[in-house]
Amino acid sequence: MSQPKASGETRNLALQSRRGALGTLGLGALALLGSNTPAAAFFSRKSTTPRVIVNSASSTAAMDLRELPTEWVARQGPNLKDYNAFLASLRLQRLTPKQVIEAHAKKHGSIWNTLPPRTMWRQMAPTLRVIDRVAMELGQPVDEIISAYRSPSYNATCPGAKSGSYHQVNVAIDVTFASSPSTVAQTARSLRSRNLFRGGVGRYSGFTHIDTRGQNVDW
Repeated sequence: MSQPKASGETRNLALQSRRGALGTLGLGALALLGSNTPAAAFFSRKSTTPRVIVNSASSTAAMDLRELPTEWVARQGPNLKDYNAFLASLRLQRLTPKQVIEAHAKKHGSIWNTLPPRTMWRQMAPTLRVIDRVAMELGQPVDEIISAYRSPSYNATCPGAKSGSYHQVNVAIDVTFASSPSTVAQTARSLRSRNLFRGGVGRYSGFTHIDTRGQNVDW
């Protein structure tokens, strides 16, 4: 009768060993063992794509730096990651942080534009929200942000730009949609007439200027 007892003890030891192994592996191993998904799917390979990864309050925003000029990226330093995070925190519906940032990555001659100084970041939030609302009213995504903040040295190289341009204080945006500039301007002025913002609306042949300077101006 001793042989069955020894067999039972052997089975108990084997069961305890299996439990110990599963306990060491944790819940992730349990999920893997109980799934038909290949093991490789539970692990991500290290990406070689240079990206700015930002954890915002609502989501993770990623930006592929390969789409921006290498020299410009290097000039911005840590401000690029932080500004991307700030834009993501605004939770805009029809306008992406990427579209805003790309508008700054431009060069005239030897003069690069820059991101706005940190002290000016929040000054752009009202204008971005107006652009986002215009997009919702039109039922269209933003096509392109042509211009947002302009550093004084870069602004001086822009054809037709005024020395006192509101782009220099980070409250102005030049934007395009699928709709014509006249339709975009009319939509922005309609929002303004409902006291949703106070600022300038300018219609040009290829884009619409919208700013939140605090007083209503049209051209």
